[in-house]
Amino acid sequence: MAQEIAEKVGCVSADRYAEIVAELRKLVETTTRAQFTIGDYALEIEPMREVGGQEHSDEMFSVKKSLARVAEDVGLTYSQVRRARWTSSRWPKDRRQSGVSFTVHEVLAGIADERERFEAILNPPQPRGRWTADDAKRRVGRQVDVPVTPQEKVSAIHTLAQDEEVAVVVTGDLLRRPGVVAQVKPEDKVRVVEELTRDDEVAAAVVPRFLHRPAVVARVAPAEKVR
Repeated sequence: MAQEIAEKVGCVSADRYAEIVAELRKLVETTTRAQFTIGDYALEIEPMREVGGQEHSDEMFSVKKSLARVAEDVGLTYSQVRRARWTSSRWPKDRRQSGVSFTVHEVLAGIADERERFEAILNPPQPRGRWTADDAKRRVGRQVDVPVTPQEKVSAIHTLAQDEEVAVVVTGDLLRRPGVVAQVKPEDKVRVVEELTRDDEVAAAVVPRFLHRPAVVARVAPAEKVR
């Protein structure tokens, strides 16, 4: 039974999964060509007007108007056409790599130096030997969709915790995990206590508990006790 489960990916067998992946790769290749074609036509209509890697802000209104019209006429969004145009501008036709998705081309297009960009796409990460979208994001320093390393997971948590409601819930959950709290540096624990006790009601509830702990009181400097 365990062997049978191991040979399945989701609800399909490993062999069927391989067939699906092969078909999807063909579709991705077709989609990539189509997206580059959209970008090339958008470039023909509105060539890039770049200075230092950025388009003139005073010309962007007319560019947006043209691209928005194209998007409306073919049933795409303005952002789709704009991104396709920019990506095409970063990859001349002779530098586009067969077997590498448009998404990867788009992410790696963020490499500012042209020579570095063209070399990067020719050197996919090993041992996989091919680019994934997350590998491309790692290459340009963007946050990945599926974090693997501890640092990537920390970055993902920080991003989610920018929402204060999420931060409140996460912080409360973490503070209830002794194994986590035990690994926090003493100076960081002090900062946490200081922040939490800025609220007078919290301080009033916490301080009496400290004063009932002889080991804590004994370590407080005499001058601090007087104050």
